[in-house]
Amino acid sequence: MSIPGRASFGRASEDRWTPCPSEGAGVRISVTVNGEPKETDVWEGESLLFALRERLGLPGSKNACEQGECGSCSVLLDGSLVCACLVLAAQANGHDVVTVEGLAHGDELHPVQEAFGETGAVQCGFCTPGLIVATADLLHRNPTPSEDEIREALSGNLCRCTGYTKIFDAVRVAAGRTL
Repeated sequence: MSIPGRASFGRASEDRWTPCPSEGAGVRISVTVNGEPKETDVWEGESLLFALRERLGLPGSKNACEQGECGSCSVLLDGSLVCACLVLAAQANGHDVVTVEGLAHGDELHPVQEAFGETGAVQCGFCTPGLIVATADLLHRNPTPSEDEIREALSGNLCRCTGYTKIFDAVRVAAGRTL
């Protein structure tokens, strides 16, 4: 079975996409994801977002614009906030990635995740993972951001459901907690 528009891919076991052996375009990468070492084969032109979602089974980062404009795929790469759709999976080889799934500690949510739920900052939920990762990054760098700093830090994340009021409330609530 193949994906329309992606002739070099075939269906593999465990419901993951892998390069067709006949194409020979696979690259093996080793990456630490959410504190756990992972290895997978990726296509040379494959995004980190695709590898996280389809190869490693981490659907939290969302695939929306594929152009780095919406922020729904935001992850931390070696502690820096990046759009996973703009990073090649092969570029992440040997590096550390933290996704929205990796912010929680077991069954205990990260304070930012808790704040988003408590303030009702989650509507359809599509933008929420990217906003949570961007907020966690902001509060790690600046535990007491001003309104302007909050707006600047989240300016790369688009939400089509809200006027951002509850999202900004969530950031302020999370900032009031020990991170």
